[in-house]
This record gives sequence, C-alpha cells and structure tokens, in this order.
Amino acid sequence: MNMRRDSSAALVHAMLDVLVPSESVEVAVCPPAVYLHDVGAALRGSHVSLGAQDMHSTDDGAFTGEISGGMLNDLGCRYVILGHSERRQLFGETDASVSEKIAAAYANDLVPIVCVGETLEQRESGATADVVASQIRGSLSGLDAARAATLVVAYEPVWAIGTGRTATPEQAEEVHAQIRQLLTELFGEATAQSIRIQYGGSVKPDNAQELLSQPNIDGALVGGASLKADSFAAIVAAAA
Repeated sequence: MNMRRDSSAALVHAMLDVLVPSESVEVAVCPPAVYLHDVGAALRGSHVSLGAQDMHSTDDGAFTGEISGGMLNDLGCRYVILGHSERRQLFGETDASVSEKIAAAYANDLVPIVCVGETLEQRESGATADVVASQIRGSLSGLDAARAATLVVAYEPVWAIGTGRTATPEQAEEVHAQIRQLLTELFGEATAQSIRIQYGGSVKPDNAQELLSQPNIDGALVGGASLKADSFAAIVAAAA
C-alpha cells in the first residue's frame, strides 16, 4: 500500500527508462488495485507485464470492496499475487481460500504467484519444511499438472519481509530445493522444473545476484526495493 496515482505512473516511466530488456528475464509490476489502470497505461507497449496484489475467488456478486479476476483481466493484468504472508497474517487468509483464488485466477487467464513461508518462531523450532509443505499442499490442492506448469511459487520467509533480515543464499536454496522436490511429487518432474520458484524477503541490489545464482531460485518477489527505479533495475540486471 504505497505511492499515489502520479507517483505510481512516474515510477513506472522511470523504471522503463533504466530497465534493459532481456530475453532471459520476465518482469512484472503489481501496483495497488486503484492504480492498475494508470500503471497499465504507462506500461502499454513495453516488455513489462502488469499484475495485481490480490483478488476475490468469485467472478461477480455482493462482495463490497473486492475485485474479481474478470476485472483484473479486463484491466490487462497477466499476474496476480495470492496468499501473501501479510494477507494470511493480517486478513485471515487460509490455504483453502488461496486454493479457491488460484482456480478463479486460471479461469480468468491470470497466472497466480502463490506465496508460502514460515514465521521466525516456526523457523527457530525447526518447522520450516513442514509449514511450507503444508501451505503448498493446501494452496495447490485440486490443481492438475497442466495448470501447475504455468504457476509461480514465491517463498517468502515472514521473518525476512520488510525487516532488513534476509535468508542466506544457502538457507533460501535449501527451502527452494525442498519446494521443487514436493512439486515433483505432486505434479511430476517435468512440470516441477517448469514452475518458477521466486524468493521474496528483503531482496536488494547487493544480495540479488548471490540469491538468484542458486540452482532452484528462479526469480525474486521484490518489495521495498521496487519503490525506487534504480534499485529495481539493478535487481533485474542481477537476474539477467
């Protein structure tokens, strides 16, 4: 929940000025819903895709204040972030509700970016693998391999979001490898290899390359560092 209408569009124009297109890196921005139209207009004709931060699981109806997948599609969105830790912690979202949203996203030609991750207490108790596996099994329940192949999973340790703390590349890779193995069990090796697994949690220009060089880290879900064009462009460059 950052920026305003003019500053959102200005940020996107500044990003496009400094981003170097790369065939190997896909880039998307996910602004607050009220600015999707303006940011989408600023992105038109560029190599950067548009995404939303959340959506409702129903196409239409009496759900005051909510936004449907059909509305996001109508605005030109390609991606939608689902199950972000803040949505889970602050707004009571569950694996079951995330699963319903994933189905609705696919029904509206949107690619879900599905977030999973553990709290500091869960990590310190040694429960990381169990927590993340439970979130993935619950959130992706009912999904077949064909649909799952286009999925994006974002591992974001809750204790590293906005805190300045970052999982070491080794810690992040360990969980990403576990996620890849679980996806292999659920959908088969070919599908698991096609699913992009992003790392999210205080990704910055100075740690991006080391994180993204890990075998099972396919990209980054960038938070605060995306609010400045130069820092975001540096992360994209690190990915390339």
